[in-house]
Amino acid sequence: MNDIATLRRDLAAAYRLAALFGWDDTLYTHFSVRLPGDGAPRFLINPFGLFFEEISASDLIVVDMHGQVVEGNADYNVAGFTVHSAVHMARHDAHCVIHTHTLAGMAVAAQDAGLLQLNQISTEFHGRLGYHAYEGVALDLDERARIQASLGNNIALLLRHHGLLSVGTSVADAFYVMYYLNRACEIQLAATGGGQACSEIPAHLSRHACEQLQGAEWQRQLLWQAWLRKLDRLDPTYRD
Repeated sequence: MNDIATLRRDLAAAYRLAALFGWDDTLYTHFSVRLPGDGAPRFLINPFGLFFEEISASDLIVVDMHGQVVEGNADYNVAGFTVHSAVHMARHDAHCVIHTHTLAGMAVAAQDAGLLQLNQISTEFHGRLGYHAYEGVALDLDERARIQASLGNNIALLLRHHGLLSVGTSVADAFYVMYYLNRACEIQLAATGGGQACSEIPAHLSRHACEQLQGAEWQRQLLWQAWLRKLDRLDPTYRD
């Protein structure tokens, strides 16, 4: 696990990159990263009221599993606490959780079939994407148990009529998963929007490609460092 300063930097970078990629939804959606230490989990999350493009490392607040802000002078989105605390409570390997309301993600979340196996990118999620039924705005803490069950051991979750969620052992890992899950959704919309029938990749080939694409953590780290360099060129204030 990285030191806290690095976790703050990486999470702030994830917010800035999300804004750069057009993933933000005004003040809504949220990313979190669990802090190291014994005892009940605590996690960093964005303060409610800032655009993603404004968030810097020092702006992030620390919240415990009871919903108490234990570090920082701001509040958080209540629905964000429900979703993120659910994952951090159940998945000790999910150090980072990213939730988005992208156009492509929400569109596929509205389709009965969910994510289709239409391209090589989508194969990375073959058998690794959970589905969670819509229950309204996530204000009820009782929903946490159902979110946990829907996610299971998967790397991502499609929240029906809502959006996307990814998890990872690091910010770099979770961000990579979200990037390519959203890209798979974009490709699906493009492929199915022309009125032509689309054939899915056979299950045995999707499974084979999924296995081929796993185990490349070093490549994800290379990509993350490249993204950080991009941010440093554009606006390094995310580090502040």
